[in-house]
Amino acid sequence: MTGTVLIVDDVATNRIVLKVKLSAACYGTLQAETGMQALEMARRTLPDAILLDVMLPDLSGIEVCRRLKQDPATRDIPVVMITASRDGAARREALRAGADDYLSKPVQDTILMARLRSLLRARQTESELRLRDGTSRAFGMAEPEAGFVAPGLIALVAPGAEAALAWRRALAPHLQDRLVVLAHEGALATEGPAPDVYLIAADLSRPGEGLRLMSELRSRARSRHAAVCIVLPPGAPSGGRAGAAPEATVWADTAAMALDLGAADLLPADFDPEETALRLTAQLRRKRQADRLRAAVRSGLQMAVTDPLTGLYNRRYALPHLARMAERAQATGRQFAVMLLDLDRFKEVNDRYGHAAGDAVLAEVARRLQTSLRPADLVARIGGEEFLVAMPDALPATARATAERLCRVVEAQPVALPPGAGGTVRVTVSIGLSLGGPGPGDPRDRAFGSDPVETVMARADAALLLAKAEGRNKVTVDRSAA
Repeated sequence: MTGTVLIVDDVATNRIVLKVKLSAACYGTLQAETGMQALEMARRTLPDAILLDVMLPDLSGIEVCRRLKQDPATRDIPVVMITASRDGAARREALRAGADDYLSKPVQDTILMARLRSLLRARQTESELRLRDGTSRAFGMAEPEAGFVAPGLIALVAPGAEAALAWRRALAPHLQDRLVVLAHEGALATEGPAPDVYLIAADLSRPGEGLRLMSELRSRARSRHAAVCIVLPPGAPSGGRAGAAPEATVWADTAAMALDLGAADLLPADFDPEETALRLTAQLRRKRQADRLRAAVRSGLQMAVTDPLTGLYNRRYALPHLARMAERAQATGRQFAVMLLDLDRFKEVNDRYGHAAGDAVLAEVARRLQTSLRPADLVARIGGEEFLVAMPDALPATARATAERLCRVVEAQPVALPPGAGGTVRVTVSIGLSLGGPGPGDPRDRAFGSDPVETVMARADAALLLAKAEGRNKVTVDRSAA
């Protein structure tokens, strides 16, 4: 399942149509027909995203959005407002209330699905940063937030200097941040302060050149974390109607491609300056928050909780992080996987080739594990030759397939030893796998007792011992995870 989307619309036909489209894209769906029902359901189920109609029988959709964003339990859930209205004032009000986007009916499927993918990717990254920041705070390492916030830097990259200057004149009255006009080459410069947000035309000197520029910015360390908003070329279909003129289909494909390549937001060629300023400000706020979280994790944890040999997290970090992962699993109703990995016959490597060779093996195995997992997964060295892998939001089949893949990755190539130690050595691992969290149909997993993390770890450890006893270089799954 890609994620769960709450559909809020008082017209049953609209809800059914959206449900069919989302189900075809492998999204789970929930439905609400009133604002109060939506608020209660969002708080209880914590969906991954909300599609919210503006016109509801009790509360306006904008008021529902405002309340969702004021509630700490639901404020991070992406909200997309959907309406038949073309009223610019309503769009601006929705953005001020915290809506992540505002789409007019009928919405073209291509754009809707691309927007959902974009928002869910961003939310997953932010959720992982918050999870790691929470672990830092558990160690008492988090620094207080700065009281003063300097103006942001927004780069404008238009098809020509005249167009860029027109953008700046239109936006300047609505923003307190610095606006700088850049040409294509200037956007890729490595000197001077890095922009926080880029506003880039999809078509610069050639069609699609702005999208290629965005991809280039995404690949560079200096601009990797900046927000990029794309100004689409003229040709938007009225309301995003599917089956419109061929040029409208091309426009929709460009919009979807921009989102899939990493655009944080899309704007029409004739964008409204006040609305665009609200969108840019929201992107700047999210970028600053992500920067702060990254800095807190990087500076607060690196020395205290990192294994100096492998560069992985150590036990001191891994266990509190795993506890927070278990808490989130209980809150979201999703399982998480725990793997304990042990190098097979590692003592023989040390005895035969020396401890320098053993260190080389540990470092290389750590590298192979880390490059074979998702960014949201945790990999840590928790003992001499023992590693921990924890995967949030992991189904049993996915977790097992990952564990099997890790076995193959470690075994695939011999490990090069230091000069004079004997060339290479073949290395394998044994893995014990267990799942935690409220698994479907298993009442035991809904309450592990007073210490769920230790219970899941004990299951994985027992499975690891069984893998060793059954011949090594294999995955053994705890019965509760099978």
